[in-house]
Amino acid sequence: MSTPAQVQRPLVDLYSDTITLPTPEMRAFMAEAPLGDEQKGEDPSVNELTAMAAELLGKEAAVFLPSGTMCNEIALAVHSRPGDEVLTDRTAHIINYEVGGPAALSGINVRALDGERGVFTAEQFRAAIRPASRYAPVTSGVVIEQTSNAGGGTIWPLERIEEITAIARDHGMWAHMDGARLLNASVASGIEPRVYAAHFDSVFVDLSKGLGAPVGGILAGTQDFIDQAWRLKQRWGGAMRQAGVIASAGVYALRNHVSRLAEDHENARALAASLAAIEGLEIRPEHVDTNIVLFDVAATGLTAAEFGKRTHERFGVRVSVFGPTTVRVVTHIDVTAAQIPVAVRAIAAVTGEALAGR
Repeated sequence: MSTPAQVQRPLVDLYSDTITLPTPEMRAFMAEAPLGDEQKGEDPSVNELTAMAAELLGKEAAVFLPSGTMCNEIALAVHSRPGDEVLTDRTAHIINYEVGGPAALSGINVRALDGERGVFTAEQFRAAIRPASRYAPVTSGVVIEQTSNAGGGTIWPLERIEEITAIARDHGMWAHMDGARLLNASVASGIEPRVYAAHFDSVFVDLSKGLGAPVGGILAGTQDFIDQAWRLKQRWGGAMRQAGVIASAGVYALRNHVSRLAEDHENARALAASLAAIEGLEIRPEHVDTNIVLFDVAATGLTAAEFGKRTHERFGVRVSVFGPTTVRVVTHIDVTAAQIPVAVRAIAAVTGEALAGR
């Protein structure tokens, strides 16, 4: 009987921090996790994880969900009524990567603000809030993505968050933080997660990106909010049984993998600095706040897809396409400092050959 061929991982995989594998230590911790029925509140590992997350974020309660997308979509549904309008940046995950979920699941209209590197201003936000009218949707909430993925890992300044959420409160609006990479922002800025989270009615943290867990996210808020979130978790098929097998990976990650995010940031800065020295690439190293680096390859005459295909097939370096000529590279727990020069050489080779052939 034939067995499926094992997929060979790239030599250096900079595609995303979503492709991280659990470490051997995390796998061993998962194997020994105490289990129970999470729907009945009897899984010790799930209960430990949600308690840790609530404490970390300074919220009354939290719920463990299968994905960050479900965290966002449940938060939007709990906060809003069908026909409401939500404001966020045009690069936001809820607009670009959740398959139209706000409209399909909750009947919500999402209006995009044209921020800079994923961060809009208080003035833009204030101007976008609709005055009360029986003809217009109610502008009921705001979503801030920390860090901004499509903005290039940009950290939302705390002062900007304070300004925008204060305006939201003045208008009776709710505020949700898509904190998929909140802990990256916290480690890079030195500001505790609960300080960021204090300005929001709800916040989620992804466990399966830089923290290295294989699956899941944590959504936190008031106890009443989480009670309502649980109803939607059940309705949308997110309730599980002996979920401690995967929740324990989150416990391990929060204990062991938060401070090490600084290594990813250091590697990203080193990568950006080296790429800036390559003729034919357009990059702004000063814009690298955390673990995401964006660069443009238009001068090579290649599209981002063509560029990525060459680095992957010829050199075993995988990157992601983030626009017609924009390439994204992301550092994470499975990328070592020693691999950065390997990736740089591959990108330099592809760039040089493309320029020579023009």
